[in-house]
Amino acid sequence: MSYQCPLCHLPLTMDANSASSTSYRCSNNHQFDQAKEGYVNLMPVHHKSSKNPGDNKEMMQARRLFLNTDHYQPLRDAVMAQLRQHLPQDATELLDIGCGEGYYTSEFVQLRQQFPDITVHGLDISKVAVKYAAKRYHDCDFCVASSHRLPFADHFFDGVVRIYAPCKGEELHRAIKSGGILVAVTPAPRHLYQLKELIYDGVNLHDVPVENIEGFELVVDQQLHYDMTLSGEEATALMQMTPFAWKTSDQVWQQLAQAQDFACEADFAIRVYRRQ
Repeated sequence: MSYQCPLCHLPLTMDANSASSTSYRCSNNHQFDQAKEGYVNLMPVHHKSSKNPGDNKEMMQARRLFLNTDHYQPLRDAVMAQLRQHLPQDATELLDIGCGEGYYTSEFVQLRQQFPDITVHGLDISKVAVKYAAKRYHDCDFCVASSHRLPFADHFFDGVVRIYAPCKGEELHRAIKSGGILVAVTPAPRHLYQLKELIYDGVNLHDVPVENIEGFELVVDQQLHYDMTLSGEEATALMQMTPFAWKTSDQVWQQLAQAQDFACEADFAIRVYRRQ
């Protein structure tokens, strides 16, 4: 394992001789214990903006319910296709930033058919989501950490996936090897248009500008658009996953819950960047 200490950025080494549990320790004696589920929490208390940052238990459960329906399977397949095509042939390290409960991260393990030595890492700020992911998916390495300072060595990753998750360009440049790739997914203009119509008087469509990341070359700019038909439970879970949930009235929640076949568009921008 090649984690770095989030406090001093020195390498962490596994200390299996700890009396209570496996732990990671740096030469400055900062220690981080591995949870029984297998993940390690590399989010120091004073780095948190709140007591429990990221998705809470209710949001995580909504994500799990919705994603288990595979309405986002086309997106997962599209990201996998880009990874298969653009990862370096000798790739050994892949990171999923903002991995949540591991829906996408767990699929990336299938890349071992083409890249037999690849290790798949998942990182999220939400402890409850990472705990669930690590408990369910044993073929991936999960950690609780900030995406603004990834707890990994310089030039460590052959590929990074960033689905909606924030991460500074300079941090991506630091962590990704020369010739490595970033697969970035963002909502495109018509994404969840029908949910937005329930909340806003008028929905304005905005183009998603191509992000200019210094030191990276854009090699793929793909739009993925398709229609979904959701049950009331699925539509409610999808709304709970979004930032719109805070603006949703009781009337709209009731309307979604009672829906039989709720038609909703999925619209994503998938972009692949190669580090120069």
